[in-house]
Amino acid sequence: MKNNNKILGIIGGSGLYDIEELKNKKWVKVESAFGTPSDEILFAELDGLQIRFLPRHGRGHILTPSNINYKANIDALKSIGVTEIISISAVGSLREDFFPGDFVLVDQFVDRTHSRESTFFQNGLVAHVSMAHPVCTRNGRYILEAAKLERIKIHKKGTYIVMEGPQFSSKAESEIYRKWECDVIGMTNMPEAKLAREAEICYTSVAMVTDFDCWHPNHDSVTVDAIIKVLTENAANAKKLIKSFVPFIINDNYSETCVCKKALDNAIITSPENKSKEVIDKLSSILKRLNNNSN
Repeated sequence: MKNNNKILGIIGGSGLYDIEELKNKKWVKVESAFGTPSDEILFAELDGLQIRFLPRHGRGHILTPSNINYKANIDALKSIGVTEIISISAVGSLREDFFPGDFVLVDQFVDRTHSRESTFFQNGLVAHVSMAHPVCTRNGRYILEAAKLERIKIHKKGTYIVMEGPQFSSKAESEIYRKWECDVIGMTNMPEAKLAREAEICYTSVAMVTDFDCWHPNHDSVTVDAIIKVLTENAANAKKLIKSFVPFIINDNYSETCVCKKALDNAIITSPENKSKEVIDKLSSILKRLNNNSN
């Protein structure tokens, strides 16, 4: 039996601020206990599926990667019922066979950020969730099928190294990341993926390659102008991909039983008598399933 309560959240990265096919569109201000999200959230429908679209950097690209309130973004999406997230972001390629214009279905991360809060949990309520497999493989399979339908070139897996930014890499850094066997480099999927896992939301990352970072001897160093040119082309394909992905979500029978939805099972280590009511109340959206089960 299909789950009719599914709501698809789309976190749009650089170059993807709206999807023309969305219907009944309305921008809504959503509050969070963790501060202000990047922007208002676009409530809409696409082929009968409820969609919630959040511009990661804000409309007009006003937020740096380090200043995005990732906790507020994920908490806000969770509080309005989002069950699945598709993250769309621009990345540089660290491989000779990952070309500008290609898409990559990310399956692993290396987190090199250092100035961002990466967990909802805090003193008074401590939890350790598994990030061994940091993305939703179920929705990943649907993304690959949708890309095939749209004839979009997509690599079936890739390791995304997340740098702090906002500066691009030095050549030495780029060469080190290649030796680490990372495939693409970007600035935004961490701590986003970690927080989505703590929130028990299925998270899928689609990376759009815009450049060869700075390691490639036959390509110039990264420039904003070059990135924007590829982004414009990539954004059109991203919109096609999402439109073809939606029917898979509508017809999916396994969303409620996906392992992503049970990430907090056995994750909270704080003893019951020492749990902070203040922290529990602040995490009410994140802990909704566990709280419902305990009642």
